[in-house]
Formats: sequence, C-alpha cells, structure tokens
Amino acid sequence: MSEALAPPSPAALRACMARFATGVTVVTYDGDTGPRGVTMNSFTSASADPPLVLISVARRARCHDQLLDRPFCVNILGAEQEALARQFAGVEGAAEPRWTSGVRAPRLDNPLAWVECEPWRSYDGGDHTLVLGRVTGLGHRDGDALTYAWSRFGVLTESADGIEHLF
Repeated sequence: MSEALAPPSPAALRACMARFATGVTVVTYDGDTGPRGVTMNSFTSASADPPLVLISVARRARCHDQLLDRPFCVNILGAEQEALARQFAGVEGAAEPRWTSGVRAPRLDNPLAWVECEPWRSYDGGDHTLVLGRVTGLGHRDGDALTYAWSRFGVLTESADGIEHLF
C-alpha cells in the first residue's frame, strides 16, 4: 500500500525554482491611467504556428484583470536594464521608464527584444492565470541579457557563436 505524499510548501517550491535561471521581462500594457508594466520571469514561447507566447500572471497582482483582455508587450530586458526590472517589480525610485508606442500595446524604449501580443486564451493555473498571447509583432537588438537566479539578477553575455540555426 502506498502512502500519499504531501505536496511541497510554497516556500520550498520557490526555493527549488530559484535555482532555475531565467531571463527577465517587463510585460507592458495600456492601463486605465496610461502605460503600465510588471516585471515577470515566467514567460516562454509556446507555439510557432500559430505564433504564441505564454505569461503567468499572479492572481493577486494589480495587473491581473487588465492583462486578461487587452494587448500586451513582453519586453525582454538587456543586462543594462536591471533598474527597470526593479522599478516594475515595485522598488520605488529604481528607474523611470522611457516608452515607445507599439502598434497594439506600449513598450519600453530599447529592450533587448520585444514581443507584442493580442490575448488569445487564458487558463486557470492555481494562484496564477496562464495567458497565451498571439504574437502580432516583434523585434530585437544585439546585447547581453539580464538574468535571474538564486533570487538575484545576473548577466548572460552574448555569444558570437549562437546556436539559432539548430532551432
């Protein structure tokens, strides 16, 4: 007879997942009072055909309800943009954003890459909502990437010999 295992605590799960290095994004959108944004590292490409990306939005986040039904832009941050990540994570006075008008959603000025999206589908994800966005525009520039692991920011240096041709 097998024993049912208790699920890990939220703190234990966070401590484990902190070992997974991710990129850092600021998801921007038109809020009720103008351009808004929120720092997220839960972002991934979901499909090439149709072109879809996924963001995971905490249900308790102020932006939750607004991100479910309006266009958004995922701004992938460069290494020099840590202050922006801190600002949109709620650290007061970290950096004042400069905005660029997107076709469907505002975006930050000069991110490492950006992916503009229309909401496509949303799914219950426990204490988060999983939002799939249909990609409607994108762009990128060269540079080092801002990363997050072990609950702190880091840098991944751009390699001259990428492996993009493998994908």
